[in-house]
Amino acid sequence: MRVMLVHPSALMYSELFLRLEPLGLERVAAAIREAGHEVRVVDLQVLSRDLLDRELVSYAPEVLGIGLNYLANIPEAIEIAQMTKTVLPHCFVFFGGHSVSFIADHVLEQADGAVDAVVRGEGEPAMAPLMAAVRDGGLKSVPGLVSTAGRGPAPLLLDSLDEPRPARDLMRKRNRYFIGELDPCASIEFTRGCPWDCSFCSAWTFYGRSYRKASPQAAAEEMASIREPNVFIVDDVAFIRPEHGDGIAAELERRRIRKRYYLETRSDVLLRNEEVFARWRRLGLKYMFLGMEAIDAEGLDLYRKRVSPDDNFRALERARKLGITVAINLIVDPAWDEERFRVVREFALSVPEIVHLTVMTPYPGTEVWHTEARQLTTRDYRLFDIQHAVVPTTLPLDAFYRELVRTQAVINRKHLGLRTAAGALGVLGRNLARGQTNFARMLWKFGRVYNAERQLADHARPVRYHLPLPERRATPGRRELYVHTRPVRTRTADGTAPAEPDGAPAPEADGTAPSG
Repeated sequence: MRVMLVHPSALMYSELFLRLEPLGLERVAAAIREAGHEVRVVDLQVLSRDLLDRELVSYAPEVLGIGLNYLANIPEAIEIAQMTKTVLPHCFVFFGGHSVSFIADHVLEQADGAVDAVVRGEGEPAMAPLMAAVRDGGLKSVPGLVSTAGRGPAPLLLDSLDEPRPARDLMRKRNRYFIGELDPCASIEFTRGCPWDCSFCSAWTFYGRSYRKASPQAAAEEMASIREPNVFIVDDVAFIRPEHGDGIAAELERRRIRKRYYLETRSDVLLRNEEVFARWRRLGLKYMFLGMEAIDAEGLDLYRKRVSPDDNFRALERARKLGITVAINLIVDPAWDEERFRVVREFALSVPEIVHLTVMTPYPGTEVWHTEARQLTTRDYRLFDIQHAVVPTTLPLDAFYRELVRTQAVINRKHLGLRTAAGALGVLGRNLARGQTNFARMLWKFGRVYNAERQLADHARPVRYHLPLPERRATPGRRELYVHTRPVRTRTADGTAPAEPDGAPAPEADGTAPSG
């Protein structure tokens, strides 16, 4: 069969700071191709909607899948599904991805027949049975599938991260993927899952507290196949297991692979496994994203980060000594007033690190979605992008956005203003010499992307598709939140289950976390 996979357009944050290759969609494409089908991928982050319209006619897919890792893309995805059904009435249209997995039934209802099914959970193991069911019938047998005909068996977890390898050859305009000055930048996955249980995050609820690792040999082989000089490691928390990070490093050293790397991790993991990060610094680790989320103990407790402010600041010191540039994330609570914004601006100016701000957003699949006492002020999917306030603000909404943008602008000038112009121009010159313009565009787009008037006006747009409301406001049991309810336990060489990282709640015998 002819299959087309679509990644929706870039969101507000991605308009400026980064545009990452759709690694999950590439892996799903590989699984479909291994099942014997023809696949084409259209990434609307880098390709035009006109091209998609033309290729729907010229390629005439029998199956069209849309990846939905972000709630804000759901209206666009439904519109694409409706257009597809108009052009190709018999094309089977399905959605899949992280965010849509938590609200599959609701999205099917809103699509009103334009979407035939939603694949909940990991996409790779569902693709071969789904393609067979589309061709031969039997949708109810497909793991994780939700359709108007009913639900299939529970979603499956991929047995091994070593296969399938991402179908990077299907991507067009790969030079458009970047993160900051790392331009162009590919992505790679070493591990999947997270053993922590932060209240605002749905990574642990999606994977059901499982944690799996690619083999060092497979990880290094995949790295060797990547043409780009820069690589973003997409793991939720990099190098939780030091022996795993060391194993991959050893394979890269043996193959003499050198690139520049950007990764995400936690402060306590960096402090505990400093030698691994030092080794990766020698291999080319350039940037590290630390989700500090808050600068005080009260905020850290609220988000259940299981680290202290002292841990965070010690981790920053360690990263500085290692020569790694750190980007810090802080969560902006809509309850902040002018004084709180002022304190955050002073903090951002007092440290050498890059500071990013994201607005606290209750997402389906997170614990805070059920426990946040403040009522949603909007149910417009498009505003659930961590750059808009979707619960009541203490300040008037226009004043909140002015303070938010003012704070972001101060941070932006700190790193890309006149005082740092020489360094930025050096990076810019090197990138332009290679024909890369993503970083250059980033330098002058800030005011157009981060604009209080624009963000306020977004709330006044007509709303056609609404996010569902939480069924109840109470702390749910852990298993109620999971997409994958029977995760595979990661085993050590002797077949035993490893201990959980310090500070992380240990899974029970079936791999789930205690509900209390």
